[in-house]
Amino acid sequence: MDLAYIPSPSTGVLHLGPVPLRAYAFCIIIGVFVAVWIGNKRWIARGGKAGTVADIAVWAVPFGLVGGRLYHVITDYQLYFSEGEDWVDAFKIWEGGLGIWGAIALGAVGAWIGARRRGIPLPAYADAIAPGIALAQAIGRWGNWFNQELYGKETTLPWGLEISAGANREEGIYHPTFLYESLWCIGVALLVIWADRRFRMGHGRAFALYVAAYCAGRGWIEYMRVDEAHHILGLRLNVWTAIVVFVLAVAYIVISSRLRPGREEIVEPDKDKPAGEGKGAGAIDDALGADGDVDDDAEGEAGTARREAVTGEPDDAPANGTESAAKG
Repeated sequence: MDLAYIPSPSTGVLHLGPVPLRAYAFCIIIGVFVAVWIGNKRWIARGGKAGTVADIAVWAVPFGLVGGRLYHVITDYQLYFSEGEDWVDAFKIWEGGLGIWGAIALGAVGAWIGARRRGIPLPAYADAIAPGIALAQAIGRWGNWFNQELYGKETTLPWGLEISAGANREEGIYHPTFLYESLWCIGVALLVIWADRRFRMGHGRAFALYVAAYCAGRGWIEYMRVDEAHHILGLRLNVWTAIVVFVLAVAYIVISSRLRPGREEIVEPDKDKPAGEGKGAGAIDDALGADGDVDDDAEGEAGTARREAVTGEPDDAPANGTESAAKG
């Protein structure tokens, strides 16, 4: 039966000479690339330009990393500022410890800055990137597997996770909560993609659906974990956070659907298009009736405009011959 258990890596670090390559960091980086790639495809499909998602991610990702680390350090301050702990460890992000709540919150601030610089609505961008964020989380959770952290209660299930003895952990077989959350996030991504196609969600509602669906899963997964955490009324802090954020996300979907139904028609203005471009084609189209016949009045107006453009004179100016005759 032991052969069926999920083994944990003996180390989460590979050394390329003197340079350490940390699996946790690689999982985060790969997740970011996947999120940007999927977000770019969805943004283009909604009428945006290629590269816009990556340009805004340049702002969102650093803000998100800082926010995620701040949330973790603040909510688990005892790991860094208690007696016998080294506060410098709070900066060692490669050892794990990113709070998704802080990452999304501060990442949204960075995305808002990037979106404002590009002149596009942040809700539309959030809708495009939402499934990619869920998949990025699914990939990032495997970093916890390499670090042997954030596992659940002990279990005898065949898919239990083998944890070796180490600092702040005991050897045993535990629920692989990292795997549960990874699979849940994949399901969330698929749900958002399906719902967005089925209901044409706009104005941030696809992103809100991602948030609500993730919180629903995070609540029961968090309840299974056994790592040290603060408790309020018998529940872990992150469980309460998931409940509150879930309610807010659902409320946003309901209120937004009533105030701003439908989806944005234009998500990114074409700043490179000169003002007035395309008006000539519109005038020609207007000169044609619905059945393709020429409208006499419109044809006359179009002809007048063309003659004025060529001669540089008003259409009512007398012809050269007539003018000469008048002068004679």
